[in-house]
Amino acid sequence: MKKYHLVVIGGGSGGLTVAAGAAAMGANVALVEKQSNLGGDCLHYGCIPSKALIESAKQVYYAKKSSLEFGFDLQGEVDFSAVATRVKAAIEKIQKHDSAERFHKMGVDVYYGFGRLKGSHQVEISDGQVILGKRIVISTGSQPVIPDIEWINEVEYLTNETIFDLNQLPKTLIVIGAGPVGLELGQAFSRLGSGVTVIQHSPALMEKEDADMVPFVKAALEKEIQFLFNAKVRQVKKLHNGRKAVVVSQEQKEIQLEADGILVAAGRKPNTGNLGLDEAGVKTEKGYIIVNDRLQTTVPHIYAAGDVLRDFPFTHAAAMEGKIIVSNALLGLRRKVNYDHVPWVTFTDPEVFHLGLTEKQAKEKHGDGIRVHQVTLGEVDRFIADRNTVGLVKVITDAKGRILGAHAAGKNAGDWMQEIVFAKQHGHKIGDISTVIHPYPTHAAALQQTADLYWRRRLFEGTIGKILKKYIEWFR
Repeated sequence: MKKYHLVVIGGGSGGLTVAAGAAAMGANVALVEKQSNLGGDCLHYGCIPSKALIESAKQVYYAKKSSLEFGFDLQGEVDFSAVATRVKAAIEKIQKHDSAERFHKMGVDVYYGFGRLKGSHQVEISDGQVILGKRIVISTGSQPVIPDIEWINEVEYLTNETIFDLNQLPKTLIVIGAGPVGLELGQAFSRLGSGVTVIQHSPALMEKEDADMVPFVKAALEKEIQFLFNAKVRQVKKLHNGRKAVVVSQEQKEIQLEADGILVAAGRKPNTGNLGLDEAGVKTEKGYIIVNDRLQTTVPHIYAAGDVLRDFPFTHAAAMEGKIIVSNALLGLRRKVNYDHVPWVTFTDPEVFHLGLTEKQAKEKHGDGIRVHQVTLGEVDRFIADRNTVGLVKVITDAKGRILGAHAAGKNAGDWMQEIVFAKQHGHKIGDISTVIHPYPTHAAALQQTADLYWRRRLFEGTIGKILKKYIEWFR
């Protein structure tokens, strides 16, 4: 039985971060991955293929839009096989960075097979091998939730794990679920030429986002996608012509929709089944592994990271968790995980950027002492020049300018809002962003102009403003 300082189960973002970091410190590391390649869901089924698809769809959409404006014809059908090839090329390029060979060179032993705890220190691999870990990390990711819909398993449906294998564009696509996956892929397929209908069980979109961001995105999406709100899918059927039918109940009515493809995007659940957690003493709640603020499970030498935890199922959060686990598990530190500064982006067009508290949450937590600073993109010169002024920037602070939350809707908002993540994480106030010199004209001016509002109010609306006014009158 081979012994390791650290055994990592799961070769996604969190697991790879742990394995690479631990090996760099000189630890003897084993990495166990059930798939035939490293990289996890993000590389093969999530972040990378979806963004490659979204970019292709965006280029097609804006090219056709421009052709109408300037009078040339680009209204033909998209070669979807070329789009699929481009997506696969992106995966293959990044796969080289996450290859087993690269990790072997780092000194990591890579085992392919399903890893299962056999006691609290042993990991049994599906090929029959058993390895021993002084410390163990579980980072096995998540999988799509398949709702309890009558005859769902009788129909060939798509999930984020299979949709990127398509080589032919479905003429019509029904999307079950309006979370980030459903909205991002629904818009992308619509732009590539599919007729898309999204079925949402609730009356609203993006319920975790700041309320002022949602109207911009909803209005944009409704121009491209048909939505059914307050709707529940009761049944799916396979039709004789090869198409599928979805039976939906909405407002006490029953509707039958037909489509060439069905994408199930109804959420995700952690991959914690059959891992032997109970036998090892690792406790879970609704399938999610319970950890303390140092990312230890109920068995202190076993840690967990990534989608097997409940609150922040993002690749960048898993990487952050992985770094904390390396320092705690190998160096004996007691670093605590802090999600207060973890942003996320929904990659629709316009994008939605989210950091910290929404205005509603800030009011509930801090009462009337909050300040809201916001600028529409129609007030920002670069967006005006781009002829793309759909969106808003909102920053929520306390009375002293400490950043409580920041939100934006707009084209590529996830890129030009990064400055405020640094500011919030390192304790800077919103006024500090105002004093930074930004090149003109850039999209980041939207954030700078929002920060400028803080100083305007501070200087001209409060006590300081009154003193300045009297001083200037006296000086003149």
